[in-house]
Amino acid sequence: MRYFEYMTKLFAHLEKSKAFWFLLFTLFGFFLLRLPSLFEPYWYGDEGIYEVIGLGLRNGRLLYQGIADNKPPLLYLVYALFSGDQAPVKFLSMLAGMGAIVIFYLLARKLFTEQKIAFITTGIFAFLFGIPLLEGNIANSENFMILPITLAGYLIIRTISRHSFEKPYQKEALAFTYAGLLLGIAFLFKIVAVFDLAAFALFSFFILYKKHSNVFIAVFKITPLAIGFIVPFLITVGYFAMHGILGEFFHFAFNSNVGYVNYGNQFIIPQGLLIVKLLLLGVFCLWVFFKREKFSVSSLFILLWLAFSLFNAFFSQRPYTHYLLVLLTSLILFIGLILQEKKWQKQLTILFLVLLFILAINFDFYTKTLGYYANFVAFMSGTKSATAYRTFFDAGTARDYDIAMFFEKNKKPGETLYIWGDNGQLYKLINQLPPGRFIVAYHAAATASTLKETRDAVLAHPPRFIVVLPNKPPLPFSLANYSEIVILQGAVIYAKND
Repeated sequence: MRYFEYMTKLFAHLEKSKAFWFLLFTLFGFFLLRLPSLFEPYWYGDEGIYEVIGLGLRNGRLLYQGIADNKPPLLYLVYALFSGDQAPVKFLSMLAGMGAIVIFYLLARKLFTEQKIAFITTGIFAFLFGIPLLEGNIANSENFMILPITLAGYLIIRTISRHSFEKPYQKEALAFTYAGLLLGIAFLFKIVAVFDLAAFALFSFFILYKKHSNVFIAVFKITPLAIGFIVPFLITVGYFAMHGILGEFFHFAFNSNVGYVNYGNQFIIPQGLLIVKLLLLGVFCLWVFFKREKFSVSSLFILLWLAFSLFNAFFSQRPYTHYLLVLLTSLILFIGLILQEKKWQKQLTILFLVLLFILAINFDFYTKTLGYYANFVAFMSGTKSATAYRTFFDAGTARDYDIAMFFEKNKKPGETLYIWGDNGQLYKLINQLPPGRFIVAYHAAATASTLKETRDAVLAHPPRFIVVLPNKPPLPFSLANYSEIVILQGAVIYAKND
C-alpha cells in the first residue's frame, strides 16, 4: 500500500514536470531518428570487423590471439553478447544514446542557471547524436563511450557544486572513484577516453587548488579519480595475463596505434604535428589556470573539456566522421555557455564559428542524411527493392549479399570461404570465420609477418572458395590449386580443384 502511494505521488509529480515531458518527447524523437539504423544492411567496414570478432569470441576464439583488431576489448565484448548480429548491437547503441541524453540534460541543469538553456542544448545534442551526420547510426566505440564519459562529468560537477571538500571526505572521494570507474570503462572502449580523464582531473585540480591554495591537498583529493580509472584496466590486464597473452593485448590495443597516430602527424619529425598540438593544449591550460579566478565553475569545466575534446578529435589527424562524436558533448555545452555568458557572448560566438570552420575543413561528414531517411521510407513502403536499398549505403553492399547467396547455394557441409578484401561483414553474412586472426586485407598486409601469418593460416586450412575483391593487394599465396568460376560485380570467386 505504501509503495502504491509512493508511485502515485511520483507519477503526479512527473506529470507536472516540464523536464519529464521534455525528455520524454526528446527521447521519442531520438528513437525515431535512430530507428532506420536497426534495419541497415551489413555494409560498414568497421562494424564488419567487430561483428566477425563478436562471432569469433562466441565460437571459442581468444581475443587478440585467435582473432584480432586494434582496439581495447570492451566493444568486441558488446558485439560478442549478440554473436556479432548487427541489429541488437545497434539497439543497444540506441539505448546508450538515450541514457546519454538524460545525463546530458542533468549535467546541463547543473552547469546553466536557466532551464531553457538546458532544454536547447539537450535538444541539439539529441538531434545531432541521433542523425547519421556524425555517424551516430554506426555502433562504433564512440557511440558507447559518450554515456559513461558524460555521467562521469556529471558526478564531478554535482560533487563540486554540493560539497565543500572539508572533512569528512568519504562521500566526495566515493563520487570521484565512481567517475574514474566510468572513465576507465570508456577507456576500454577506446583509449582516447584518457583525454576526458585529463580534462576532468585538471578541472577538479583547478577548483580544489583555488579553494585550498595547496597543490598537495588538491592532488590528494582527486587521487580517487585516478584510482577508479585504473581499476578496470588492471582487471583487464589480469584477465589476459591469466590466459598468457598479455603481450598480444598490449600490442594490438596500444602499440599498434602508435603507427596509426604517426601516419597523419608527420611534421618535420615523426609525431611532430602531435607535439605542436600538445604545446597548444598546454599553453591554453596554463592560460586558464592563471585566469581561473575570472571563470565560473561552468565556464572552467566546459572550456577545459572542449579543449581536450578538440585535441582528442584531432589526435590521429584523420578525417573520420565518427571522431567528431567525442567532441559533440562539450561542443554543445559550449553553445549553452554562449547563451549564458551575456558579457562574453560576442567573443564566444566568434570562437564557436571559428571552431565550426576548422572542423568543416578537416573532417568528412555524412552527406546523405536526408537521403538516408528517404531510402528507409521507400524500402519499408515497398517502393524500393532490397538491392536498391542496400546499394544506397555502399556500391559494394549488393555485391556482398550476392556473394553470400552464391556461397549458400554452392557450399557443401563443412566447406569454407576465404575473403581477400576489406569487407569483413561478408564473413558475418555467411556466418563463418576467417582461417587466421586477421579479418581484412589491410590488416593482413600490414607487415611482412602478418602477411606470412595469413598465408600460413590459409594453407593450413584450405578453403573451398576464395573471393578476391576489386582493388586489393596481390594475394599472399598461390591460386595454383584453384580455378576461377565466376565474377560477381568485379569480385572474382575461385573454387578449389577436386
